[in-house]
Amino acid sequence: MYFLDGSGEFEQIYHEDLWVYNKLQLSRSLGYNCGPIGTSVPKPDFYIVRPSINFLGMGRFARIEWIENTTDSYHPGEFWCEIFKGEHLSVDFKDKKANLVVRGIKKEDSPLYKWEKWEKIDKKVNFPEILEKLKGNYEWINCEFIGNKLIEVHFRQNPDFRYGNSVAIPVWKEDNQKNVDNLEYIEDSDYKRKGFYIK
Repeated sequence: MYFLDGSGEFEQIYHEDLWVYNKLQLSRSLGYNCGPIGTSVPKPDFYIVRPSINFLGMGRFARIEWIENTTDSYHPGEFWCEIFKGEHLSVDFKDKKANLVVRGIKKEDSPLYKWEKWEKIDKKVNFPEILEKLKGNYEWINCEFIGNKLIEVHFRQNPDFRYGNSVAIPVWKEDNQKNVDNLEYIEDSDYKRKGFYIK
């Protein structure tokens, strides 16, 4: 099931499962080093700061910040969390079995929203144990991981692969569009993205 509008996605969530969409609550439940805006970080370091709940997706307003101590200057709807390193995966689970595993590739100095490429890979990924006791019954659950750490959950499929494609190369509004050999261009506007080259 694909939701291209946040309202449809929100309306099908059982109220007792809404905590999954609160990334602060999810991160705290998983034991990550994190906290709401208004709390101090344990030590001066770089942290990821982003909205606690974001149905618009696309990494809106997520960024890496150096935080010395207090977080009072940030928006109260955000939270801070330790930064994870490693492979970034988006996994569609159907009835708790991995159905689609996609790896994201980006340049290290790019904004967090700006991916170079998403590609389907053959990899076994286990359904997160923390989601075993959901109250609602969801056929599809999409999970994002960085270095095997669960960072986001959605009760839907990955919409970037709804074309039956195995590759999705985003075309960004600020970039000059270039033809990519043997790939088809699909207009699919969202946030700062114009569309995709797909295969």
